[in-house]
Amino acid sequence: MATAPSPLSAPPSPAPGLSAVPAPAPEPSTRLLIGLLLVAALVPRLLVFTVNENLYGDAVVRTELAERWLNAPHVITAYGDGAYQFGPLHMYLVGAALSVMDREVAGRAVSLLFGVLSVVPLFALTRRLFGWRAGVVAGLSFAAWGMHLQFSTTAGSEAVSLFFMLATFALYAEGVEENRFAPLFQAAVMLNLACALRYDAWMYMPLLSLALVFSSEDRVASVTRAVGFGLVCLPFPLLWMQGNEMMHGDPFYPVKAVEEFHRNWVQSSAGSGAAIGWRLQQLGFWPGIALLTLSPGVALLGMVGMVKAWRARPDTRWLVVAAVVPAAYFTFRAVVLLTFVPLGRFTVTQVTVVPVFVAFGFAALMGARGAGARKALAGVTAVLAVALPVAMGLYTFRTEGRLQDSLRPVSPTSTNPVAVMKVADFIKQEVASKGGAVAIDDDPSYMDLQIAFFSGLPELRMARVRWDTFRKRLQETNPEVLVRFDQGSLVKDPGVKLEGRTLVLDGVSYEELDGFTAPLHVYRRRQ
Repeated sequence: MATAPSPLSAPPSPAPGLSAVPAPAPEPSTRLLIGLLLVAALVPRLLVFTVNENLYGDAVVRTELAERWLNAPHVITAYGDGAYQFGPLHMYLVGAALSVMDREVAGRAVSLLFGVLSVVPLFALTRRLFGWRAGVVAGLSFAAWGMHLQFSTTAGSEAVSLFFMLATFALYAEGVEENRFAPLFQAAVMLNLACALRYDAWMYMPLLSLALVFSSEDRVASVTRAVGFGLVCLPFPLLWMQGNEMMHGDPFYPVKAVEEFHRNWVQSSAGSGAAIGWRLQQLGFWPGIALLTLSPGVALLGMVGMVKAWRARPDTRWLVVAAVVPAAYFTFRAVVLLTFVPLGRFTVTQVTVVPVFVAFGFAALMGARGAGARKALAGVTAVLAVALPVAMGLYTFRTEGRLQDSLRPVSPTSTNPVAVMKVADFIKQEVASKGGAVAIDDDPSYMDLQIAFFSGLPELRMARVRWDTFRKRLQETNPEVLVRFDQGSLVKDPGVKLEGRTLVLDGVSYEELDGFTAPLHVYRRRQ
């Protein structure tokens, strides 16, 4: 006897006159998607890693401080205990890498590791909010992000901090969606680690705690979660504040030191008067960085997505707030209060939120438009996302000029001035390899830090004008080579006499060598 087919084994026939609606494509394996995104993030960063040099983000200073910590490992408890204005966790991570790697590679390798891994929490966050396709789009946009390529291949803390911030956001989204505290607890732990890396992460403790108050209609439960999350965020900040209170008499000593530096920096950058031009420049800094470094297509689609999501997806508003409020706060300080100088690396946490909304913005913008228009916009966006960082990286690579210098901090490639590296290479070959010592002038642009770092000399074989122990180190090291900058303070020293190509320092004569270009001058001690 024939049996009727089971409704579970065969799809129903479409009604007469109607075409069947195609079933949505199944989601590929999560491991496969993450693996492909990791490769997409790793390949361009490995290529850039081979040519990039530590330049911005206090990369060389951070590495030198990590070296000091490695020579005397201890728990860093305050500003003056070895971290200064930097987060102590970065000292530990780079110090650990220095135990097995060269100083020019160690900090960069730490950034590379966390920079590549950042695509995982970004994908998890975006998939949870908008689906796996949106997660892939966000991951690919992130992989091509030119500014992050530099952060992932130099020894600053931006790439490491961003990993923990993205992990915070991903776990926070899980906790809010599933109404569970365990992911929120884990998010708060990740935020503690981010706070131990960079101070701009501190503002997310109250911001995300407050957002939890409005995360559900059950106000009592929401407030309870918000309080719990806020309390778990506190261990590192409280310990760090206590350490600074005990050592410096002020729990906020590092923050105040950084703010004082920025106030002085604004005065030297904006000048006196109303500084209208400077204020206008800072007004559009955050969106400008997104447009320039993510590419116009990715940035605009992401911004459209954020606006549309605010109206149509209330469950994503906390993430929009996480991007907009800090950007607005720092913009207000820069434009109105004149107490802050924006830099590209300060925007990284807010700008990285933009790719999360790209797919949603694309869908909202295209609506019911045809497949041809959708493919055209997607193609142009993809080409720009790849072509712009490639062009910028090539344009700034080992070239000098006003525009190149302006773009270099946000370019995929980070290289020192040729004249600086020429001096550093000379010292490495002619001094460091022969067990000698060097005296180094200070430079208003901090290029003396770069020469000292890339010279390969340990600190004990250097006398640096920037140090208050300069005279003591001169007597101990008796340097045979001296480096002077045109705008350095060495020539203003009462113990220095400069006559033509001869420089006399505390009675010791040095003769200038040929082959180096201003503002750098290299001298060798007379025999």
